[in-house]
Amino acid sequence: MTSHGDERTALDGDRQPMLRRLVPVVALLFLAPWAAECSWGGFAGTDMLGVVVVLAPMYGGAAVLIREAARRTGGGWPMIVLLAAGFGVLQAGLVDQSLFNPDYLADTEFAELSAADRTRVPVLGISAQEAISFLGNHVALTICAPIAIVESYLSPARRLRPWLGVPGLVVVAVLYLLGSLLVFADDSGRKGFLASPGQLVGAASVVLALVVLAALPRWRRRPPPAPAGAPRPARPGLLVLLGYLVVSMLSGWIGVAVSVIVVAVLVGLLVRWAGHAGWGQRQVLASAAGALVGAAVLAYLVPPYSPTSPTQALVSDVIVSLLVIAMLAGAHARLRRHNGPAPAARAG
Repeated sequence: MTSHGDERTALDGDRQPMLRRLVPVVALLFLAPWAAECSWGGFAGTDMLGVVVVLAPMYGGAAVLIREAARRTGGGWPMIVLLAAGFGVLQAGLVDQSLFNPDYLADTEFAELSAADRTRVPVLGISAQEAISFLGNHVALTICAPIAIVESYLSPARRLRPWLGVPGLVVVAVLYLLGSLLVFADDSGRKGFLASPGQLVGAASVVLALVVLAALPRWRRRPPPAPAGAPRPARPGLLVLLGYLVVSMLSGWIGVAVSVIVVAVLVGLLVRWAGHAGWGQRQVLASAAGALVGAAVLAYLVPPYSPTSPTQALVSDVIVSLLVIAMLAGAHARLRRHNGPAPAARAG
């Protein structure tokens, strides 16, 4: 049931100037590619702006469309995560085809460091280790963390509302398609590689299955919250941080097995906690912060794609750290401003 105050707030939101209503859209368009490719140290600081601008239509467009689909239908975070997984398969399997291309990292600083060949599955033509890395990062960094952070800057009335009308959705969809076509047409990325028809059909089938699963009506039904209190935000945040670092640093088949277990436990705990009374945007932001902070830590441990001097690499990693700290501190401050001090929560 909606109160008169809520109705008035919603109407006020609809009357906001168009430029203000588009601010979160633009923020998500540019945050998604930065989180996907720069937050873990993939590019030097001098290259970040160019990377973000070029990849914003594809990565940012996907994040905006996924967020709008979930908020328009009421599918919530289950729908966002499932669509993010579908985007990960679409991106890595059909667009840049990194999922199937054994030479995708051959001309980068990761060529000598990668142990992907040790986990290659000949029948599928994929590396299990790279599949976990590519798809996991797309879910956590490209889609989920940027959405959680941008929504945390908004008032509760705007946080879960659609940002775009039909014309805006069409524009973003066209941007996404053009951005994806640009990446596919860039032969320097694929290095002339084209996946086999069987691989393309298999990837497309997985994408379709995830989209159908995301569209199930069950995600729009919200059961009453469990009586147990949700954990304080620090707990899911630290859990995601540790899980991200463990999965990122392991290699080989043992690493694949441990990563699957870690991800399954992590998802299970987050789903369980999200059904408890008191779970809210603070816990959502903390979970996103765990992934983004994990990526920022990883930046100090891995090289960028292209060779850089140790000094330039260190400066770039510090820039990433400062941006992450500023972004998360701002989001936390906005939440406190809109929602007041954090309520006490049992460990649960």
